[in-house]
Amino acid sequence: MEKKITYEEASKELNTIIEKVESGTLSMDEVISLMTRSKHLIEICYKELDKAKGKLTEIRETLDKLEEV
Repeated sequence: MEKKITYEEASKELNTIIEKVESGTLSMDEVISLMTRSKHLIEICYKELDKAKGKLTEIRETLDKLEEV
């Protein structure tokens, strides 16, 4: 089982993968493997962004309620 990685780690790894693929020095199998990994990393990023968006929405709603008082 893979250790949980943060948004920042996933984003950094995605950038590294992009650089490798753009270098043009990889075999087709390596590119396919990296693209599969990229899909997983993108899913992690979206999940973390959704969690952050939820937290920000909660904070905004709390602030709106405080302003009404």
